[in-house]
Amino acid sequence: MSHGPIKLVSLNVGKPERFFYQGKEVLTGMFKQPAAETLFLSAVNLTGDGQADLVHHGGPEKAVCVYAHEHYAYWEERLNRKLPYAAFGENLTVAGMLETNVCIGDTYQLGEAIVQVTQPRQPCHKLAKRYDLPQLALWVQETGYTGFYFRVLQEGNVSPASEITLIERHPAGITVAEANHIMHRDKNNREAAERILAVAELSENWRKTFQKRLNGDETDPAKRLYG
Repeated sequence: MSHGPIKLVSLNVGKPERFFYQGKEVLTGMFKQPAAETLFLSAVNLTGDGQADLVHHGGPEKAVCVYAHEHYAYWEERLNRKLPYAAFGENLTVAGMLETNVCIGDTYQLGEAIVQVTQPRQPCHKLAKRYDLPQLALWVQETGYTGFYFRVLQEGNVSPASEITLIERHPAGITVAEANHIMHRDKNNREAAERILAVAELSENWRKTFQKRLNGDETDPAKRLYG
């Protein structure tokens, strides 16, 4: 599994904003803007950032949302529009960090901070509402172009010019792409679910989902397009 050069393309933050969708008010932290200054990355978020739905977003295990810039060309063609940075509500628009080459539990240096991959991102209905495309969350899930989350192991300053470097690849080698596949497509694969549960660094949110699945619990949170 090759790991090419990594680059921080855009550092993005934004507080929750209200917009109207089909006559209803929606509060979302999806509308982030590229930052020009150095920001402090705490255990829960970057300075100036915020989430509207703290049940499904944010918190220590979803402190930083990451999305690959390489996917932008695909979405621009499919949506027939030019997309700005942070188009998917991500904090870090990055190059060289695809779902197929990033693993759950991998640790990275990000500026002064040290971060670790916790889970894939599960697309949210608010992404679909932002672009007025009800099926967009499902499209993101189906393509596997989901992005992923970091937890913060060491707080520190991050600037738009900060470098991202891999510190340690997790020995289990379960990629974000594989985790997505097990969650959304290969749902009856108990062996695969047990393998991902063996990764201690997996987020508690995804751990509960896989545990419920193994226990035969039909109220599977993965059936909701949230995350």
